[in-house]
Amino acid sequence: LVIHEDGQRWIAILGVPLTAKPGVQQVEVDGRQRSFQVESREYRAQHITLKNKRQVNPNPDDLKRIERELAEQTEAYRRFSPNQPSNLLFDKPVDGPLSSPFGLRRFFNGEERNPHSGLDFAAKAGTPIKAPAAGQVILTGDYFFNGKTVFIDHGQGLISMFCHLSQIDVKVGEQLGRGETLGKVGATGRATGPHLHWNVSLNDARVDPAIFIGAFKP
Repeated sequence: LVIHEDGQRWIAILGVPLTAKPGVQQVEVDGRQRSFQVESREYRAQHITLKNKRQVNPNPDDLKRIERELAEQTEAYRRFSPNQPSNLLFDKPVDGPLSSPFGLRRFFNGEERNPHSGLDFAAKAGTPIKAPAAGQVILTGDYFFNGKTVFIDHGQGLISMFCHLSQIDVKVGEQLGRGETLGKVGATGRATGPHLHWNVSLNDARVDPAIFIGAFKP
């Protein structure tokens, strides 16, 4: 739950993961239980053909690497810092059209895998990627699936992840201002071509980044 002061009012934002079941859910705010309704939603399917079959069915050594990398990234997603985000209306991290939306059911070489947990931007390799809000770099790496990756902590459990980069231009611990460059678009990891994959997480729940850039479509 992110609590943010917006002028003369306070806004509370709750992340609801794709795995949440439809129905009434509970959240505690200032010691009081509040109810909200989660509605069902259907997401379209995307079929992708990969030449590298290991990126669909990794070998045993790959699986050990993936497990280590997942633990690192999960720890980053679960980070919580008390400072408020600099802004909740985010800037687009790159100038480019939106391609694959959040929630797509994905099939790689005919086999279903996890749904798309972020938002993709079509952009040329080398396009600068800018921080959509101020924050601290908390993790960087070159991962099996995500390729070159940067995690930024914006505060209050609000985390951004940027992956498939061709180049990382920041270091862990670095404080970034809104609009500062963190790296460049690429096609590293499990990618069929240059693009930016951007995740937004609220207290370890992946949510649709389109909500934060005014591009959400019910």
